Amino acid sequence: MIRIKEAVIVEGKYDKIKLSDFIDGLIITTEGFGVFKNKEKQALLRRLAATKGLLILTDSDSAGFVIRNFLKGCIPKEQLKHAYIPDIKGKEKRKDKPSKEGKLGVEGMTEAVLAKAIAASGAHCAIDDDKKRHPGDITKTDLFEYGLSGGVNSAAKRASIKEYLELPMNMTANSLLDVLNSLMTKSEFIDMCKKLFIAEDGDTDA
Repeated sequence: MIRIKEAVIVEGKYDKIKLSDFIDGLIITTEGFGVFKNKEKQALLRRLAATKGLLILTDSDSAGFVIRNFLKGCIPKEQLKHAYIPDIKGKEKRKDKPSKEGKLGVEGMTEAVLAKAIAASGAHCAIDDDKKRHPGDITKTDLFEYGLSGGVNSAAKRASIKEYLELPMNMTANSLLDVLNSLMTKSEFIDMCKKLFIAEDGDTDA
């Protein structure tokens, strides 16, 4: 398991699934070209870039470079690191035919190739021999205790957190947990919840 300090930015969900098999860290998708018009996603990426840095890992085709260059244009250079995969002809197993340029994307690369690309990027990495993920300080139990999961008003409370932190509203609870651990400590999370919810509820129940 490779632990990465920076948030890893990939194009789509299959890229994220591929990396999740051997990377312990925050992985965010651009949803292809969707990031171009998604102001909430752009704001999230800028926030993550400022707090922990971004590692951009897009496909090696022209579309991948369009996305990479877009991010280079809206995020300070010193907050970015770049991982490049090689041009390898082929087709991903789940696809009926090759991509327009006939190149394998991130999801089609072997773990060895991806690990080499990440190492060459200069990202802050460490290898865990035990192959176990290291949970963040903020846990699912914390989300439950502060009414962000498992309660009648949980969805509304998560929406309040997303609005307060200027995060995308379509972010799942699991993704929100990952981002919270990237943006703040557990004590900061508790302070935020008290500020937003305690006065409203009178307690921490959902």
